[in-house]
Amino acid sequence: MLNLNSDIKYIRGVGEKRAELFNKLGIFDVRSLLCYYPRRYQDWSKERTVAQCVSGENVCIKATLITPVREHLIKRGMTVYKCSFTDGETDIRVTIFNNKYLAKALRQYKEYVLFGKLEKKLTFAEMSSPKIEEAEKNIGIHPIYSATEGLNSNAIGKTVKTALEALPQIPETLDTRFRLKYGLVSLDFAIRQIHFPSDFERLDKAKYRLIFEELLILQLGLMKLRGKKKALSGARVIRNYTNEFYALLPFSPTNAQKRAIDECISDMSGKYAMNRLIQGDVGSGKTAVAAGTVYTSVKNGFQCALMAPTEILAVQHTQTISKILAPSSIKIDLLTGSTSVKEKRLIKERLASGETQLVIGTHALIQKDVAFKNLGLVITDEQHRFGVNQRAGLAMKGHGVHTLVMSATPIPRTLALMIYGDLDISVLDELPAGRRKIRTDVVDSRYHARIYEFVRKAVERGEQAYIVCPLVEEGESNLLPATQYAEKLSETVFRGINLGLLHGKMKADEKEKVMGAFVRGDIKILVSTTVIEVGVDVPEATVIVIENAERFGLSQLHQLRGRVGRGNAQSYCILVSDSKGETAQSRLAVMKNCSDGFKIADEDLKQRGPGDFFGNRQHGLPELKIADMLGDTETLSVCRRAAGEILAEDFNLDKPENRPLADEISEMFRNSVSN
Repeated sequence: MLNLNSDIKYIRGVGEKRAELFNKLGIFDVRSLLCYYPRRYQDWSKERTVAQCVSGENVCIKATLITPVREHLIKRGMTVYKCSFTDGETDIRVTIFNNKYLAKALRQYKEYVLFGKLEKKLTFAEMSSPKIEEAEKNIGIHPIYSATEGLNSNAIGKTVKTALEALPQIPETLDTRFRLKYGLVSLDFAIRQIHFPSDFERLDKAKYRLIFEELLILQLGLMKLRGKKKALSGARVIRNYTNEFYALLPFSPTNAQKRAIDECISDMSGKYAMNRLIQGDVGSGKTAVAAGTVYTSVKNGFQCALMAPTEILAVQHTQTISKILAPSSIKIDLLTGSTSVKEKRLIKERLASGETQLVIGTHALIQKDVAFKNLGLVITDEQHRFGVNQRAGLAMKGHGVHTLVMSATPIPRTLALMIYGDLDISVLDELPAGRRKIRTDVVDSRYHARIYEFVRKAVERGEQAYIVCPLVEEGESNLLPATQYAEKLSETVFRGINLGLLHGKMKADEKEKVMGAFVRGDIKILVSTTVIEVGVDVPEATVIVIENAERFGLSQLHQLRGRVGRGNAQSYCILVSDSKGETAQSRLAVMKNCSDGFKIADEDLKQRGPGDFFGNRQHGLPELKIADMLGDTETLSVCRRAAGEILAEDFNLDKPENRPLADEISEMFRNSVSN
């Protein structure tokens, strides 16, 4: 007998081969099939006559087939079938392309429903390849599913229908009293109506129930994760040395930096270990905040560790923080893969004895033989670049260690609590005074000669430039891959200039070597894919040219733009695009007119939707199947309150009525990467 855990191949009509097609869509069992919701719906419920329709519209017409279906072979592999229907007043001439099965199934004088684009002529109407269904079988509202080659929307719908017919009742996950309190229909009703709605009112009720449950499960999971991470502090700060730290700085910190440091010190002074995210735009001064927390932590007798994803970033953090803390007596060491064997041994000895108070490094910090005398604070930069085990591995080298993670990827404010629900958040929403705005221009490819000349003059002034190309997929012959583009430029317009190449398929040590040469100034122009998106500080880099800019998301473009503007000279971002599309043009206009990363992130989410915005899953948020992270924020706030009430009474979800929720949390978070 079929149940939610039954393999997809056991549904009648599926079998081994078709199951493989469903697997491509992430559907492996009955549960994942029923959670594969339609992406949209076609309304066949309003049947009209030709006279009631507007030409060019997608319409639903009830009509009778009045002629035989005639076959016309146009060319090899292309067959056209023609026939005529009538709605009782007007004839409708229908053309069907390459669908022998449908053509053979049609019966003269039988009544059908036609759905598609209608073109009205003087005395008749035409429809080209409409969807056709027997009138008595018209279900009114038709679900449309995202399909794959060999498995169309209709086939998916039929399989869903077969599965639902074989399931007498879908088990409920929410307690009856809870459903009544929040006005939620049953899960059985919701699942059946989301796939095959009787009407739009029932569809809305089904959607609300499923969105509510998905957001409730998400919030319960994040809150439980946060509760578990509230470990007792083993490195409690007794005295605040922040004012002493400010006296060391050669600049005045922004109010946002001061607020973030205060929040960190407050956390570190409390009963529980800090677990905080510093989220700030490019150049907002996260490193200075990190240095401020390190200063007070060290002055209270604790060691600190800062882990960066690449050796170059680790070196730059060491240079920046050493400069900030130079007037103090804090002992800083740098530990990376390329540190000599002798120096590694000495650094490890100094860490074990407590002589080194701050160590900055890469993955080398989590090696088993790296031991601390009294580790109190762990900072990870660009935390999404590390696996959960790597981050935990460093924190485990101390007891009740404080954790601070830093991210230069602005996330829309409405989403911060959802994504980082297990962390406290500090936002640096203010740039240091004196930072010059990067001039951004949008041009088409006709400007290439002028762009190249502009870049050449910048190099002659002793400056450097990036040229960024999008990733080229197979078959995209209209785009030039970074490798070929770099060769072309070095042999022509930039002959005689040291030009470097960086792309994702290069080995890690090759990337480090190229970036190192660019940082030192040996490479003057760097042609790259988006691997430079979150990267290094090169003050001499003043120009970034982004080819085919319409292919990037707004947030990605903003991150790329942040690679320049690190020094005192005026910097430029040139977006090259030949796209005439309205969406692309409006995206690029946002980039030209706005430099606030958080506003850009908000706009990016509005334009692209949450699926694309979080397409690379780098934030560890579980995949949502129906909830819209931007549109459902009101429901989200209701769910947060509801989740809080449930966990306040039953944190471990041990009560019988809450056990299904615990199972759903496990299912949702099973494949997600925890922050």
